[in-house]
Amino acid sequence: MKFQFGIDQLLKDSQRLTRLKKASVGLVAHPASVTSALQPSTDVLVEAGVNLIRLYGPQHGMRGEKQDNMIESADYTDPIHQIPVCSLYGNYRRPTADMLAGIDIILFDLQDIGCRIYTYITTLRYFMEACGEAQIEIWVLDRPNPAGRPIDGLLLQPGQESFVGADSLPCRHGLTTGEMALWFNSRIPHKADLSVITMQAYDISESPGYGWPAHNQPWVNPSPNASSLNMARCFPGTVLIEGTQLSEGRGTTTPLELIGAPGLPTTDILELLSTKAPDLTQSIILRPCYFEPAFHKHSATICSGLQLHTELPCYCPDDFYPYTLVATLLKLVRELLPEYPLWRLHDYEYELDRIPIDVINGGPWLREWVDDPTRDLSELFEALATVRLSWSQDREPYLLY
Repeated sequence: MKFQFGIDQLLKDSQRLTRLKKASVGLVAHPASVTSALQPSTDVLVEAGVNLIRLYGPQHGMRGEKQDNMIESADYTDPIHQIPVCSLYGNYRRPTADMLAGIDIILFDLQDIGCRIYTYITTLRYFMEACGEAQIEIWVLDRPNPAGRPIDGLLLQPGQESFVGADSLPCRHGLTTGEMALWFNSRIPHKADLSVITMQAYDISESPGYGWPAHNQPWVNPSPNASSLNMARCFPGTVLIEGTQLSEGRGTTTPLELIGAPGLPTTDILELLSTKAPDLTQSIILRPCYFEPAFHKHSATICSGLQLHTELPCYCPDDFYPYTLVATLLKLVRELLPEYPLWRLHDYEYELDRIPIDVINGGPWLREWVDDPTRDLSELFEALATVRLSWSQDREPYLLY
């Protein structure tokens, strides 16, 4: 049986298509919202006769044109189908009553990358809340989690919610978009009238993709800097670097696969890592390198850095914990360079009164642990092991594959 996305399954379902032809339908989509034949979801739904009256674009725009974070998109009219497109990363982050006026069914078809900090699941949460309150059906067209099932990272602490942290999830949560919708629906005050259109022949643990159907589907960037399967695997760790003065590789051809800064002592870092936590690199290669960002942090300056490589025969997702690895690297940088101005202080996702690393991490625990020389790696490892155990139990009722 050939792998198919949720959108493919919907197009084969005559009963559901009949409903969509008679209803007023909205679609949440972006450039990675494609069929298994790489046809845009908007195009195939219009061709199938679905009565699409409104489109919605998330962060980076429905066309994926906005390169950096915090670059807003305007509303516009789709030039091919002449359907209005509402921006969910402009004047508003949540769908408003006007955006939903006259809608009977929302189709949600965003490709996520399996990390709490990626904003598309926050957009899902906001749509589910709005649809629940307005009594609008929401159909989630399921897509793969390219990071697979493994769990990594701390839970977001209550009260620390933001646009990059919708709920008390670990950083790498191991759920598909449809599974996440089921979990969200158990937690929101007004439950949404939710349907999940599941994928066909999806094995989330199958090699070599381990979450992504690598034998069947090419990678389409869900956002401009999500440029490879390797990036999706590394992102739950490398995204932490956005809250530091180190470069995460933005402004290079491999963003969020790199960590570096001018003069960073990578040889010393690797030696410490091999002594204190050798297991963290057992199924990947952490390669010393140099890079010069064309824009963003350390623009036009040579950085000494490390590149994470997972697209290897030895790669095993159950042995790779990117959050754990990058948190450990930050601790080692602080040990080697106690006075280094590690934390970046800038506006981050409109949380103007919070330190960016705390917004990203979902609370101050990581920053405080890194900065405190009396706290060692074992404390981090114990905290993460506790989260893995509790979250694996909490998510179990919502697994579909």
